[in-house]
Amino acid sequence: MPDAADRLTLLTDLLAKAKRAGADAADALLVEGTSLSHARRMGKLEKLERAEGQDLGLRVFVGKQQAIVSSSDRSPRALGELVERAVAMARAAPEDPHCGIANAADLAKQIPDLDLYDPNEPAAESLVERARACEEAALAVKGVTNSEGADASWGASHVALAATNGFATSYARSSHSVSVAVIAGKDTGMERDYDFSSTIHGADLQPAAEVGRRAGEKAVRRLDPRKVATCKVPMVYDPRVANGLVRHLAGAINGVSIARGTSFLKDRLGQGVFPAAVTIIDDPFRRRGLASKPVDGEGLAPQRRAVIDRGVLTTWLLDLRSARQLGLKSTGHAARGTSSPPSPSPSNLYLEPGKLSRAALLKSIDSGFYVTELIGMGVNGITGDYSRGAAGFWIEKGELAYPVSEVTIAGNLKDMFLNLTAADDLEFRYGIDAPTLRIDGMTLAGR
Repeated sequence: MPDAADRLTLLTDLLAKAKRAGADAADALLVEGTSLSHARRMGKLEKLERAEGQDLGLRVFVGKQQAIVSSSDRSPRALGELVERAVAMARAAPEDPHCGIANAADLAKQIPDLDLYDPNEPAAESLVERARACEEAALAVKGVTNSEGADASWGASHVALAATNGFATSYARSSHSVSVAVIAGKDTGMERDYDFSSTIHGADLQPAAEVGRRAGEKAVRRLDPRKVATCKVPMVYDPRVANGLVRHLAGAINGVSIARGTSFLKDRLGQGVFPAAVTIIDDPFRRRGLASKPVDGEGLAPQRRAVIDRGVLTTWLLDLRSARQLGLKSTGHAARGTSSPPSPSPSNLYLEPGKLSRAALLKSIDSGFYVTELIGMGVNGITGDYSRGAAGFWIEKGELAYPVSEVTIAGNLKDMFLNLTAADDLEFRYGIDAPTLRIDGMTLAGR
């Protein structure tokens, strides 16, 4: 692959061609990636693949008209055609009064090193061993009877971004992961569960055997689920589903939804939407963070900020276009691909841990439901109405008593947010994270 200087030279030359072809402004994104992946099931290899690819996207502006064209062909002839096609499409596109690149004065001045790239590419044999150890540990758990397979993968990408406002930068990021899904039980009494580990650096990856053991134990714990009657009880969200509530918040404060007026929080800026004990942070600068970024997709500097500060909603997540629609400034949340315009997206978004342990959070519950799995997409972003299929464990006198399945839990996110209590067990595993969460006032629909 070419080095960073070559990538930026390619983009700046492309932008110059776009200007000569009649574009008033333009930006370009180049992404080059390499990946290695292995999958196995029941001890047999299912795939061992290596892939290399590249994609280049050019966005051009003719007045307030814009167009985006992408290509994986970087030959001079192909790039010339790319420019001609992009400019012709922009001239035929409808006007968008809010589109455009950033002003030069607003561009990021420094690009921090967030340690997002592990230069050590694992050998194929290393991935094979990771997946083998993971699956074998899961199958060794008493009660596990089958496997859906184990995967181990590595990837690295090099990103270059440049624009006619003078911005030009490049950076690299990597990823390592291992995962397994297994089945416990037999016949109609089977239950499935999974576990995984995903990191930027291979040295931070959890031991594969530990991941497999956890997956097996989770599947066995779900055997012989019971039905429960419809009731209104406290719900406790396990961290692997609790982060979904933070995702719903991110969608509700996304600048596109706010500009369209399609969010249940559209009128709540500056108001309390969570208890005063809750703070939610968006941190793009977390070292080795799964969703960290040194610069946003439009060349602006992101910031660490409390989107919820002691319960109060402090900001929307904005890119340039949504900010202009709202008469505000971008918050540096633009994310983009090579074939679509930028749109707002969070970075490392997490709900800060509370003061109670998970055990203490459960202890005060005589009867309740501990949620470990959610099914379906029953969330209305306009009203906040929430209804999801769920599985988990019944809580009796502060302890997990027995598995429960085939229930629906329901409420409204506005009420759920206000009745939320966080435990102290936050771990960074997903990019959007939360500790164990208790929510009072929800309804469980069962038999």
